[in-house]
Amino acid sequence: MMSGDGLVVRIRPRAGQVTAAQAHGIAQAAREYGNGVIDLSSRANLQLRGVRAETHGALLKALDALGLLDDDPATEARRNIVVTPFWSKSGVEPALAPALEAGLAASDLALPGKFGFAVDCGPRRVLNATPADIRIERSDRGKLIVRADGAQFGLPIAFEQAAVVALALARWFIASGGISEGRGRMAAHIRKGAVLPAHLAGTELPAAQAAPATTGLVAGGALVAMAFGSMTADSLEKLASAAAELRVTPWRMVFLPGSDLMPTGLGIISQANDPLLRVESCPGAPWCPQARAETRLLARELASHVPLGKTLHVSGCAKGCACARPVALTLVATSQGYDLVCNGTASATPVVHALSADEILSQPARYLGGL
Repeated sequence: MMSGDGLVVRIRPRAGQVTAAQAHGIAQAAREYGNGVIDLSSRANLQLRGVRAETHGALLKALDALGLLDDDPATEARRNIVVTPFWSKSGVEPALAPALEAGLAASDLALPGKFGFAVDCGPRRVLNATPADIRIERSDRGKLIVRADGAQFGLPIAFEQAAVVALALARWFIASGGISEGRGRMAAHIRKGAVLPAHLAGTELPAAQAAPATTGLVAGGALVAMAFGSMTADSLEKLASAAAELRVTPWRMVFLPGSDLMPTGLGIISQANDPLLRVESCPGAPWCPQARAETRLLARELASHVPLGKTLHVSGCAKGCACARPVALTLVATSQGYDLVCNGTASATPVVHALSADEILSQPARYLGGL
C-alpha cells in the first residue's frame, strides 16, 4: 500500500510468531529497503514503512529467504488468523493453527478481505475484543468449540475437527449471502437474521473474558508495548536479543515467551502505567495522504492529561484506522482543525468542532479532563 512515506509492506507471521533470527532479518530489511520504521497492527501483523518501489522486489526476496511469504497473494490473503500469544507448546494451538492455515490454503474460499479467524483456546478468552468472524475457543465448561462471531453459543467439537468445522462455517457464510459488494462480517450477518444450520449451531457458552492485556511480566513471559504500536529496527533487534522467539499480538504489543526480564530503552514501554498507553494514533500527516493534520506529536503531548482508565484516540481523518472501537475521547483532524468526539468512534458526531492544536494544548483539562 502506498503511503506518505513510501510503500507500506505487511508481514503476516504464522500464529503471530517470529523467531529471533527472523526478527533480526526483518530489522535489517527495514533498514535496507525501507525507512527503518516497523508498525504493529491490530491484526498481529508487522508493517515495514518507507519501502521504495525500486527496492520492493528485493525486499520480497529477503522476506522469502526468511520463510515469511506464502506461495501466492491469494493464499496469504485467506490466511487471516489471529492466535492467542499465550499459547504453550503443550496446548492445542501449535497444531490447530497450521491445520486451519492448510485448510484455507487448499480451499477456493473467496472471503472478504477483513474476514478472519481467531484461535483462542486458553481457559479465558483473551481475543474477545479482537475482530474475528469465526472463533475457535473454549466453552465455560472447558470444551473446545467453534463459534460464529455474534452467536451466543459455540459448537463443541473434537480437536481433529476444529479446522474442518471452521471452514464449513465460512462456506455457510458465503452461501447464505453474507457477502455484499465484496464485503461482509459474520456478526453483522447474524444480526440481520441469518440462522445457522443445525449442524453448525452450538449449545456451549464461551468461556469468560480475561482482563485486558497490560505490559509487564505475565504468566509465561514478558509483554512489552511501543507508543502507537510503532517501533524502529533497533527496537525490534533489542527484543530479538531478549528472547528466542517473539509473538506479535493484536494489541500492538509483543510477547516474549520465557523471558523473566523486561527490556527497556529504544522506545520500549515496559510499565503498565505509562501515559502513552492511554493514547492511540495513526501516523497522520504527512505520512498518510488521507490525514488532514499531524497526530502523534499532539497525542504524545496530551497523553499525561488523559484520565486514568480512559483512552484518547487522535485520528488523522474520520476513518479512524488506528482504533475502530468507541473510546472515551477522540480527536479527529479535519480541514478546519480537530473535532472532539466523546464515547464514540472517529466517524461519530462531535461535541466540539474545529479546535486548533494550540487551543487543546493550552486547556487540556477542559477538553480531556473528567470525560
